[in-house]
Amino acid sequence: MDYLKITEEYIISKGITPEAETRGLLVYSQDIKNGDCCLPCFKLSKAMRMSPVMISDKLRDGMTDLPSHIQRVESVNGYLNFYFDRKAMAKEVLGVMLAKGDKFEPMEPNGKTVCIDYSSINIAKPFHIGHLSSTVIGGSLHRIFRYLGYSAVGINHLGDWGTQFGKLLTAYFKWGKGEQTMDSLLELYVRFHKEAEQDDSLNDEARMWFKKIEDKDEKATAAYEEFKRITLEEVTKVYDRLGIKFDSYNGEAFFNDKMQPVVDELKSKNLLTPSDGAMIVSLDEYDMPPCLILRSDGASLYATRDLACAFYRKNTYNFDKNLYVVAYQQNLHFKQVFKVLELMGHEWAKDCVHVPFGMVSIEGGGSLSTRSGNVVKLVDVINTAVEKTKAIIADKNPELENADETAEAIGVGAVVFGALSSSRIKDIVFSLDKALNFDGETGPYLQYTHARCCSVLSKAQPSGEVDYSQLTDDDTFALVRRLNAFDDTVRIVADRYEPSILTRYLIDLAQEFNKFYIAHRIISDDKDATNARLWITRAVKNTLKNGMELILLKAPEKM
Repeated sequence: MDYLKITEEYIISKGITPEAETRGLLVYSQDIKNGDCCLPCFKLSKAMRMSPVMISDKLRDGMTDLPSHIQRVESVNGYLNFYFDRKAMAKEVLGVMLAKGDKFEPMEPNGKTVCIDYSSINIAKPFHIGHLSSTVIGGSLHRIFRYLGYSAVGINHLGDWGTQFGKLLTAYFKWGKGEQTMDSLLELYVRFHKEAEQDDSLNDEARMWFKKIEDKDEKATAAYEEFKRITLEEVTKVYDRLGIKFDSYNGEAFFNDKMQPVVDELKSKNLLTPSDGAMIVSLDEYDMPPCLILRSDGASLYATRDLACAFYRKNTYNFDKNLYVVAYQQNLHFKQVFKVLELMGHEWAKDCVHVPFGMVSIEGGGSLSTRSGNVVKLVDVINTAVEKTKAIIADKNPELENADETAEAIGVGAVVFGALSSSRIKDIVFSLDKALNFDGETGPYLQYTHARCCSVLSKAQPSGEVDYSQLTDDDTFALVRRLNAFDDTVRIVADRYEPSILTRYLIDLAQEFNKFYIAHRIISDDKDATNARLWITRAVKNTLKNGMELILLKAPEKM
């Protein structure tokens, strides 16, 4: 049950406070000693022309017919504090959470489709740390929307077109030897830029080779397709380790033959304007620079492709939401594209959403530039995290079974959690040492708490009826209240496209469990208390496991 919502409706039903100002004010109490939820009355003072204390007192006095889930109400210094019937709430919440079982099944299909464009790696370039946020934010949202009953379409919009491939082909045919790898392709690309600084004719040659790709020249196409194969083979290994899946790999090249209908529609609706030989859509009245559709030589641009891409996704998937998990540097680009769709008269333009995020760097990693070759490869970050974890395990628990598998889960989880734990719009300076801290607000801390639950349950299993009166003390009821908020938290994540809200929820749940674990002997001579505490431990374990799955973390049972 949504106890917060039910309580809010009860407050509004009294008719004492204005409805519009009251909605959204009720919150769960930070300190459970001050009630289970509270209404801060300060924001009501202006509308009601009364002090917060007087408003709180008036509300309290008017609540003579409390609903069944509320035991009592107190007015304290302008706060109206509600105390729930803990026994009744524990019975309902625990029943619901345990009915979900070890594996939380997705909710009933809602008939809606969400397209999620994420990761979008570049062909023949390293999968570097800069791709981490897009990959894991998008991958987490993909799982979250599926859990909520959506048909979620994961799309990897490959960077597989552009003059950089002409540069790479030039370098490949001049200096490439033998079978190529991702590392050798990077070396060739870096060498091209160094050589081109001394010999500008190489750029002319690069344009020639890219024209050959456009014209489907057999030699150029064969090399281009080989670069694509090498890249996808390499990045798939990383995706597998991260638990990332895609339903489509249609990238820029896929839309080459799908742009003309967009250009024709823009012309037919008199939206295209010539500008210095190019064709633009003017956005002056919307305080934006013009959206460039065709260059002076007739070539298409990113905006042209993204417009064609949006039409394709609408026609193919009939999406209810079309998300682009792309760095905040592209804010203007997507505003322009979405505005052009709107000006074309397509109502679904409002369903296209840019989900921006900040940049990721590694402590001491320097700036990232593929041209100079100074890139921090994501696989190297993951491998380092796993190796550091192996060393920790060897020191702390050398007898651990499946140590390599556990180190992989912890190391990868630390990297993923590090990217998801902060608000996505923030820039992140990633520290492996901090990410691998088993005591901090980290992925390993969540995994360790899950393993602690498993350890308790390996010693004894709950059975039979629960004495819910055993779950009403502050430490235990904090868990009940937190467990009740799981599905609502996941819905908020989907509404805001913000996985960090779920990471915060899981950290809070883990911290509350560890406080409970320290304060109470779970297995004791008191059979009723033992059984009830084992049931709540199982509910916490299942919730941690399934919550971590939604943020791409595995849940080892031993650590």
